Amino acid sequence: MSMLQEFKAFAVKGNVVDLAVAVIIGAAFGKIVESLVQDVIMPIVGKIFGGLDFSNYYLPLNNQSMQLPLAEAKKAGAVLAYGNFLTILINFIILAFIIFLMVHMINKARTLTLRKEAQAPVVEAPPAEDVLLLREIRDALRQPGALR
Repeated sequence: MSMLQEFKAFAVKGNVVDLAVAVIIGAAFGKIVESLVQDVIMPIVGKIFGGLDFSNYYLPLNNQSMQLPLAEAKKAGAVLAYGNFLTILINFIILAFIIFLMVHMINKARTLTLRKEAQAPVVEAPPAEDVLLLREIRDALRQPGALR
């Protein structure tokens, strides 16, 4: 099989397509969570910590003034932008928690489905005609005097 045919067979497999869809949805969902954190949660956290823009918290490493906005401080030299890091960390924690909740709900649904399947009565199919005939022959042979 040529490499092109092998790649084509790989690319059209269901798992690859499912993975591609999951990545696209995950990227879009990540943007929603990022907006939630930056536009809703971090302003509230900033208000709690004195009304400052939390993403502009940094420690200057190159003798910059602490009064500069983060972008200006970065232009002047190296900075330790811990506010931006904390924002991204909160993004991750929220996203991880939401994914945990989704997996938890899926596992719960699977468990309920398995319980319902386990509770359903198992109906055995009647034996085939040839099996019934063989059983009759066996029973007839077990009776005394059957071989005479």
